[in-house]
Amino acid sequence: MQVVLRPTADEASSLVARMIAKALRAKPDLVLGLATGTTMERLYGILGRMHREEGLDFSLVRTFNLDEYIGLAADDAHSYHYYMYNHLFRHINIDRRNTFLPDGMAKDLKSEARSYEEKILRCGGIDIQILGLGTVGHIGFNEPLSSFYSRTRDKSLTPTTVAQNSRMFEEPSLMPRRALTMGIGTILESKALILLATGKSKAEILAKAIEGPVTSMISATAIQLHHDCRVIVDEEAATSLQAREYYRWIYENEPEWEEYRGK
Repeated sequence: MQVVLRPTADEASSLVARMIAKALRAKPDLVLGLATGTTMERLYGILGRMHREEGLDFSLVRTFNLDEYIGLAADDAHSYHYYMYNHLFRHINIDRRNTFLPDGMAKDLKSEARSYEEKILRCGGIDIQILGLGTVGHIGFNEPLSSFYSRTRDKSLTPTTVAQNSRMFEEPSLMPRRALTMGIGTILESKALILLATGKSKAEILAKAIEGPVTSMISATAIQLHHDCRVIVDEEAATSLQAREYYRWIYENEPEWEEYRGK
């Protein structure tokens, strides 16, 4: 795992966008795993701009989202289908038939979860999985005590997650209590992981996730086990990290980051 610090949220998001763009230019039919949340909005805005201004081509890309609320239709303004369309898909030249999210309205949730796993396999697996970081340290909706071998499944949300996400609803009581989510095992099978975390509110949980012990109580600690994982954070999110100076040194001195420096 490599941890890279950038001065601001804009610069951290820009770095991740350039990493994705490099991978996409090398492999036009890239399989991308996508996340949602306020942190991702800045990233998706940059990718949309790169498509418009630099001709970044998404025409052959396949995407798989981490999760979706159970009980929300795709056209519901609070659904992640709706989020992805408005924040990314409508701003790039992606074929909507190649964008996949769990169906929160599926009559048989177990069957939907199995089908989602099968779709990922048919695409050859996820090349790069983008991750955010939840308040309780979850990735996707893998709440505390989620097994590191877990697969896509229906999952009850914690009161903390409900309280956090219900702020996005005009009527907080309508916030779903359950979701379909990729499992930690599914996420760890991705060929590469990029976790993006910004802002002071993520500082404490970020330190636990990447510098603390691996534990099912904080599902994000599972990324420590991945063979190709990069964590990109801004200075505000890094305030509780013990090895901040080393992480800054990595970006300034490791050869793999040379092409990104000074841009």
